[in-house]
Amino acid sequence: MATVTTPMDAPERPAVPWTARLGSARVYVGALIVLVWGLGPFYWMVVTAFRDPAYTFDNSPWPTHVTLTNFRNAFDTSRGNDFGRALLNSAVIGGLTTALALVLGIMAAYALARIDFRGKSLIAGLILSASMFPVVVLVTPLFQLFTNIGWIGHYQAMVIPNISFVLPMTVYILASFFAELPWELEEAARIDGASRFQAFRLIMLPLAAPAVFTTAILAFIAAVNEYLLSSLLSSSGTEPVTVAIARFSGNDPHVPPYTAIMAAGTIVTVPLVVMVLVFQRRIISGLTAGGVKS
Repeated sequence: MATVTTPMDAPERPAVPWTARLGSARVYVGALIVLVWGLGPFYWMVVTAFRDPAYTFDNSPWPTHVTLTNFRNAFDTSRGNDFGRALLNSAVIGGLTTALALVLGIMAAYALARIDFRGKSLIAGLILSASMFPVVVLVTPLFQLFTNIGWIGHYQAMVIPNISFVLPMTVYILASFFAELPWELEEAARIDGASRFQAFRLIMLPLAAPAVFTTAILAFIAAVNEYLLSSLLSSSGTEPVTVAIARFSGNDPHVPPYTAIMAAGTIVTVPLVVMVLVFQRRIISGLTAGGVKS
């Protein structure tokens, strides 16, 4: 005869200690604070971008007086703003910076990770220390140098400094990845007759594709977000979006067009956010892949 188990006969679940509940609550509260702190300004920018200019200073936390006029004003060139050209300039500067930084960074990272040579630790330390160098110290020397050689207002005046800022990050990420890849694959290719460059190009580089993709995204975002040097080394025809948005002008020269500025910021920010969300799995795999499981 089957035995029927009643709720009274079911084993009782052990009570969760209040210290564990308090710890879980603190984790969720901390995550919520970080989320609000990080996304709050972005949310307010988007809300203001869709708000009628007459209600710019409306402090309602929800979208009110919604309009698309601000996005049309952002691309309006009648007031001296050329946001469309600035978008193209940012794409060119970011693309060139990313491509050159990857070419140099991949070779440097592979050499630091896979080749033993004298002064290897010193070079790695110098590359890492370059990322900590304050940008403001370089403003005056670079401005004087590029003025003397006639580069002010040209793309190379912004691409070359950006490469020096992005390259340490590129080398750091890729060197860590190359160092964790199994040596056996490269040694097997060398035994089969491949040169070191062929083993790198045909074996190691395809394995490093996730890390290269991750580095490319981070380098592009860093190059597009640069403002200090671009504001001094660019001209009206080569200025990126960071400089163009800062120079936005409206009907009243004494009142910044806040809603148009927020619309321009939304146009620039949303594609980057979407790109990170779409490729987040690959970004995470690029930052964490490369470990050899025993």
